[in-house]
Amino acid sequence: MAEIVNLTRARKAQARVKKRAEGDENAAKFGRTKAQKAAEKSAADKARKTLDAHRRDPE
Repeated sequence: MAEIVNLTRARKAQARVKKRAEGDENAAKFGRTKAQKAAEKSAADKARKTLDAHRRDPE
């Protein structure tokens, strides 16, 4: 005997899978973790401070 399938649940599950795949694809293209963003920001801040500290005539 065939298994009974709730069409609403099947449709929602299929939509979830599609949305998850799309999100994974976007994460591969554009995504960086919050930790990576913070590390890059702190490195840029440190480089800017170091450069500003070595100016001849501070503004």
